[in-house]
Amino acid sequence: MPVTAGLLLAAGAGRRYGRPKALVELDGVPLVRRGITLLSDGGCRPVHVVLGAGADQMPDLPGAVLVRHDRWFDGLGSSLLKGLASLPAAAPAAVVVLVDQPLLSPIAVRRVRAAYADGAVIAVATYAGRRGHPILLTRRTWPLLNGYAVGDRGARDLLRDRPDLVVEVPCDDVGSPVDVDTPADLPRI
Repeated sequence: MPVTAGLLLAAGAGRRYGRPKALVELDGVPLVRRGITLLSDGGCRPVHVVLGAGADQMPDLPGAVLVRHDRWFDGLGSSLLKGLASLPAAAPAAVVVLVDQPLLSPIAVRRVRAAYADGAVIAVATYAGRRGHPILLTRRTWPLLNGYAVGDRGARDLLRDRPDLVVEVPCDDVGSPVDVDTPADLPRI
């Protein structure tokens, strides 16, 4: 299977949570470390992590390239663009995940990578027929995101507008896209 980069978006302030979600721990492990492990175990090399709010409080994160994003407050879209721009020129594709989805599986990462190996330009995991993460974006799609990745919008509208580029990859049996938005969400996970 071809090597793909991993991109973990972990720059937000976590306003509804009350602190940056990257720093939140689940079973004693910060969500940011869980995201790095998810991508690494899924076969992504290198793994880049976009940090913003709380960047100075992050634990040691071996196995990842840390990308500081000083304009993190511009939203998810700017973090996505910053992260993609940070990847080495040799990276043909990137698997993108969000820090606040700790139940994603390395198997889902491997499945979207396998879809890429089979020719997908964009591969997106689905759960009960709904698109979620991980999402694999080939380098040729990155320039297209300039018109889409704005504010808190990432690649979703590009996927909607360009169905000809998208391969959906069922992942219902290997994890969940449930996200952690508030402290009340963590116990149910």
